[in-house]
Amino acid sequence: METNYIAAQDRYSKMEYRRCGRSGIRLPEISLGLWHNFGSVDRYENYSKIALEAFDAGITHFDLANNYGPVPGSAESNFGRIMRDSLGPHRDEMIVSTKAGYLMWPGPYGEWGSRKYLMASLDQSLKRMGLEYVDIFYSHRPDPDTPLEETMGALTDIVRSGKALYVGISNYDDEQTRAALAILRSNGTPCLIHQEKYSMFVRAAEAGLLDTLEREGVGLIAYSPLAQGMLTDRYLGGIPADSRAAKPTGFLQTGEITPRRLEQIASLNSIAAERGQSLAEMALGWLLKDERVTSVLVGASSVAQLHANLRALSSPHFTRDELLRIEAVLND
Repeated sequence: METNYIAAQDRYSKMEYRRCGRSGIRLPEISLGLWHNFGSVDRYENYSKIALEAFDAGITHFDLANNYGPVPGSAESNFGRIMRDSLGPHRDEMIVSTKAGYLMWPGPYGEWGSRKYLMASLDQSLKRMGLEYVDIFYSHRPDPDTPLEETMGALTDIVRSGKALYVGISNYDDEQTRAALAILRSNGTPCLIHQEKYSMFVRAAEAGLLDTLEREGVGLIAYSPLAQGMLTDRYLGGIPADSRAAKPTGFLQTGEITPRRLEQIASLNSIAAERGQSLAEMALGWLLKDERVTSVLVGASSVAQLHANLRALSSPHFTRDELLRIEAVLND
């Protein structure tokens, strides 16, 4: 147990915080996602150091979901251990989020967006983390078979129960988002934040969603900002044998690393080098250049990787020429 942890006194001077939509909440420009590297297959000594180093760097937002692992649920359990051992005394300085929407247990009530599933899942999440409440609870994905009023009504009642302070949605397209926001507002529980997959290589958020969120006063937090490692130096020489793309299962497959994509990665890396930074730093800075992006979620497999991502906070401003060159590469 790391009961001797003492947080860095200068932690809040190391981070910039952005207003989340028109709410009273400000989030760090870089937040820590526990999608990978915090599961039952990972080492506590490693991921606990990552979490503590993140907090010392001013990262106050820790993002989870019920199915994060592997195995599903283990990231929440492991985060709960970190809270008990080290970060618990700082709970009021932290934003902890979790989600429900993907498969967690067998049978008809173990996934999607029913009231039964969302409420049962949050109760399980709180138990795994040892928390009385989460700061943000998300509907992780829209449910095509459950009325949106039921899903949003469950989110409203979860806030009224005190088990979450705010609600969010994730992976909802622009039309679904507008409908969900209207219901939540009519319920008296405005949506705080939308979590969307967004990077140089995945830009669906620009097709109306960002404008909707700005108009409605809702924050956006980008996940997979490095496109599962493609926007790093990992694939500059092709596909390494130990990379995510080389694995038979997972979210990044070799078919996505096309010759054209490899050329784009190399060209973007050259622009980043001219700016005096790594490709990953430039990719994160490119997202943060848009003030409608409240925060970007990064994962880290080591403290060194976390520090590498944090260097994006000192990313130089983009010139008009640099932005045009980046667009030319992305649209090639």
